[in-house]
Amino acid sequence: MIRLNPAYIFLAILAGVALFVVYDAKYNYVDWRTANRSSAGIAPNPRLEKQAVVQVYTARTYNWRGYFAVHPWIAVKKRNQNFYTVYQVTAWNLRSGQGAVSIERDLPDRYWYGNRPRLLQSLTGEAAEKAIPAIEKAAAAYPYADRYKLWPGPNSNSFVAYILRRVPELTVELPPTAIGKDFLGYTVFHAPTPSGTGYQVSILGAVSLTVGLKEGIELGILGLSFGLDLYPPAIKLPIVGRIGFPDF
Repeated sequence: MIRLNPAYIFLAILAGVALFVVYDAKYNYVDWRTANRSSAGIAPNPRLEKQAVVQVYTARTYNWRGYFAVHPWIAVKKRNQNFYTVYQVTAWNLRSGQGAVSIERDLPDRYWYGNRPRLLQSLTGEAAEKAIPAIEKAAAAYPYADRYKLWPGPNSNSFVAYILRRVPELTVELPPTAIGKDFLGYTVFHAPTPSGTGYQVSILGAVSLTVGLKEGIELGILGLSFGLDLYPPAIKLPIVGRIGFPDF
């Protein structure tokens, strides 16, 4: 009788995923200069919506990295303003001699270089007005504006998670593909979850354990998240994300 070693099965699956990613990157490559960066038509028109608006988005990252991770951002429109301000962290800002944190007028719901954004939470009216000053304060205080690391952080997911922890009105559960969300810092090893509904412990974002009403139970290994959500029920895995009932 042939006995299969689980470690060999895991390595075979990993090799298969790697080959698929390499193949797709070669034959389905999209030049970032021509990739879709238009509005997805999700956000309220700022010229028509007079109330304050705050929205949190994620989208799969550009090119082959999109199989593993998402890029998040927060879009803000103050009351009676006719434009949005987008808060995010990007590596190219840092390479150009600026800080990693980008705070600019922009379309709030742009495709992220060909990938459609997903709206995680939207606030309007009084809730948004209360959240905006806290977002501005947290973005200004972000301690890693001078660095960016794809893995395990600090990166764009670390930045948005940092803001979410400091804005009670935002109760977002970042997806398991948000690599970097569990990076708490170099000397911080425990904190509330980004949704504010639980707690997590983490060692440099490489190994972490998260327990929360929204997050369920998540184990992070080398930045990859494995978890079980109880309400609504779902399994959370690297690459594929959430399998089960949609989150809300």
